[in-house]
Amino acid sequence: MIWTAVLLTAAGCYALKLSGWFVPASLLERPRIRVAASVLPVALLAALVVVQVFGAGRSLAVDSRSAALVAGAVCLWLRLPFLVVVLVAAATAAALRAL
Repeated sequence: MIWTAVLLTAAGCYALKLSGWFVPASLLERPRIRVAASVLPVALLAALVVVQVFGAGRSLAVDSRSAALVAGAVCLWLRLPFLVVVLVAAATAAALRAL
């Protein structure tokens, strides 16, 4: 039963990806579509980060992940290299969990 669902989902994903080849180029060149295509991935990634940081089952949680997010945001605001951002955020979370 589970394999049927997995295979149907895989086929659906492949069909969705394949359907992109049939979209007319004139539609993709519209300014609104270009703006949406450039902004949508950022919005989806931001939503994923918020859910992973503040979600705890069916409730909200403010814990070491929240502090790590703030520390990473400050590092990004200071335009530090990405590796430094990741290391500072990880070290912040680890230090607060160790307390």
